[in-house]
Amino acid sequence: MTDSDVRIVSLIPGGTEILAVLGLVDAIVGRSHECDYPPEIQNRPICTQARLNSNASSSEIHDEVNNLLQSALSIYQIKTDVLEQLQPTHILTQDQCDVCAVSLDEVEKAVATLIHSQPQIISLQPNVLQDVWADIDRVGKIFGVDSVKVLENLEARVKICQQRIQGLSLDELPSVTCIEWTDPLMVAANWIPELVNLAGGQTLFSVTGQPSPRLPWETLIASNPDIIIFMPCGFDLNRTRQEANLLTQLPEWEKLHATQAGRVYITDGNSYFNRPGPRLVDSLEILAEILHPEIFQYGYKGTGWEPL
Repeated sequence: MTDSDVRIVSLIPGGTEILAVLGLVDAIVGRSHECDYPPEIQNRPICTQARLNSNASSSEIHDEVNNLLQSALSIYQIKTDVLEQLQPTHILTQDQCDVCAVSLDEVEKAVATLIHSQPQIISLQPNVLQDVWADIDRVGKIFGVDSVKVLENLEARVKICQQRIQGLSLDELPSVTCIEWTDPLMVAANWIPELVNLAGGQTLFSVTGQPSPRLPWETLIASNPDIIIFMPCGFDLNRTRQEANLLTQLPEWEKLHATQAGRVYITDGNSYFNRPGPRLVDSLEILAEILHPEIFQYGYKGTGWEPL
């Protein structure tokens, strides 16, 4: 297959970023409404739309998501007319989370309706960092691109973090709570606990590779973490600041160790953290900078994260 014959539609932001890091931007002919990086793909036709209002409050979004899933509807719709026009040879999607992007089931149904093309569906299902590396390798192999250098570079950056925190004692590894949703309160899981540990922190409440659990407010108060980091799924810094303020107004908030120590942070959870692609390494570096500013200064402050 020559490059000009490859026409990829990416329906998952992390997948789009994997294609980009492999040098396949020019082969992307369509994208999801959430694929916004790298900037040069923003002129590609949009092939999905959300059935919910992302400007609603956290609790409203949560309820709307649950209602859609319970009525066996996907949260996102695929614009099959756009797909038909684009005639893709490949569609990149995911089977990891029904809330993050179009489900594999929806993609299969949409492809079954296409008349002029029979695209190959590539489904990603990453739960930990190693799965993301495997996805990069697999996508590279499918399109005949060598991923070795890309992976070596990403893994080298992870190793730098690991090496720099090696001298720290157990007392110097802060306890960290990463908040993925504010109402209801949920803590970030999947690859996030792994990133926290690699950055020199100790994760509370969540298990690497598992879905994000709900967290009772009382449990957060009782555990009293050293550091609290907000990284709501799909929200940028400004929206995250608004979301964090929902919790900071609660009476016990001021008593928390993290609050008193000035160690509460907001991040751009949309660009980083919630996208299983190459920028998970940027996410690791952001965490390292937050947890150990005496060791790490990558320069993400102000764009990737800010103190609350």
